[in-house]
Amino acid sequence: MKLVAAGASGTESTRVSRRLLLAAAVLAVGVGIGAGAAVHALLRSPSAQSRSPLSAAGSVELIRHGLYGVATWAPGAVAAPNIRTLHDQNGHRFALSSLHGRTVAVVFFDSYCHQECPLEGRQLAVAERRLPAAQRPDLVVVSVNPKDTPASAARAMHEWGLAGLAPWHWLMGTHRQLARVWAAYRIQVSPPVNGDINHTEALYLLDRRGYERAGFLWPFASRFATADLRALATGRTA
Repeated sequence: MKLVAAGASGTESTRVSRRLLLAAAVLAVGVGIGAGAAVHALLRSPSAQSRSPLSAAGSVELIRHGLYGVATWAPGAVAAPNIRTLHDQNGHRFALSSLHGRTVAVVFFDSYCHQECPLEGRQLAVAERRLPAAQRPDLVVVSVNPKDTPASAARAMHEWGLAGLAPWHWLMGTHRQLARVWAAYRIQVSPPVNGDINHTEALYLLDRRGYERAGFLWPFASRFATADLRALATGRTA
């Protein structure tokens, strides 16, 4: 899949969602604009701050809330939308709220993808391997392809190096069921073109209370994801 920036339309455009921070920050870096300044201009709210993890390109790192995400949120500021209408790879109905008490990484993948999803998946696996087992997050994968199956999900997790690192849940459902979750997280998913599903490649990191704390867009450096996961697991955030 190719990355598609999340967006808003109609009246939503006048009430920019916090989740637009992810796309805005990365686009700003791409044209040489400071990510933090662009994010603040779009959001116009003190409840979310950002910094660019792309310091290798010469951008100035702006640490907010002790985290490295392109977008970060203060503790208790933004509750992650609950997910409770989808089933996991074992056929069990899933509720995101059931993971309260653990740190969580939420991503959006197509198990049949041979482009960005495997790259992001492998980088996330690298990020997790740097952590002791007790600090690794539960991984919640929301499918962007209604054709995903338990077998295809298991194959992707194995091939991308994510299987066996920590508990994982690959959530599946009908297009209508999945679309509700995509909308809640501001994930844009386009109709397939030659079997390729373009979608927003976003990663959300949640704290133990179920609040969004850091957000990344692919591509991201695995070491920054590791740092944020460690901070959330150990409580070392501002």
